[in-house]
Amino acid sequence: ENGYAKITNYLSNEQVNAINNEIKKLICDKILQFNNSNKLMFAIHHSGLIKNIGNDKNLKELLGKLIDGIPVLFQSINFLNGSEQHTHSDSIHMTTFPLGGLLGAWIALEDITMDNGPLHYYPKSHTLPYYLNSDYENEGSALFIGNKSYAAYEKMIAEKILEHKMKKEIFLAKKGDLFIWHANLFHGGESHKNKNLTRRSIVFHYFKKDSICYHEITQRPALIKNYL
Repeated sequence: ENGYAKITNYLSNEQVNAINNEIKKLICDKILQFNNSNKLMFAIHHSGLIKNIGNDKNLKELLGKLIDGIPVLFQSINFLNGSEQHTHSDSIHMTTFPLGGLLGAWIALEDITMDNGPLHYYPKSHTLPYYLNSDYENEGSALFIGNKSYAAYEKMIAEKILEHKMKKEIFLAKKGDLFIWHANLFHGGESHKNKNLTRRSIVFHYFKKDSICYHEITQRPALIKNYL
């Protein structure tokens, strides 16, 4: 109804500690490295432990009910700090045909406060239209992608929030809490105020099986080899 679900104490202390230790080892061994932001991509390709958590039978059964199909794990992202990402819908980055064939599942790997960059989200924003390239004059052609910057997309989303008078909420998660969101839920990361603190977390993304998957901004297909 609201575009998201919270499950407290989803992972035990021991499971969370095991993930954190695994990520630390993958970084030390230089198997995982930060991309051009603060993201550690695709730990599921290097860790059976993390892959199994993302493919947990009970979790995928729940996700299957929510997405009305078979959820396929295709991506994980680990954070050591808050993302500080502006409000967006995942459907501009991980787009499906038909639209809506995506779910995100975020797990707090430590307690989250206002000081270390909590998630924010806009309840019921998933009921708004899917805002894509054509909605901010960023359509490309057979040869060229659109010439608008990503900031233009973020500006459009901020305007839609004001237009529809949407209210922001913040998730002050505890270690092990799970947050599941709809493909079109507006969400992002608050400012990471205290840089002496970490904000360890992991995100799993799932496509609905047999969806056509692509990246709206660059008009490129998703890589099937990333499916697990």
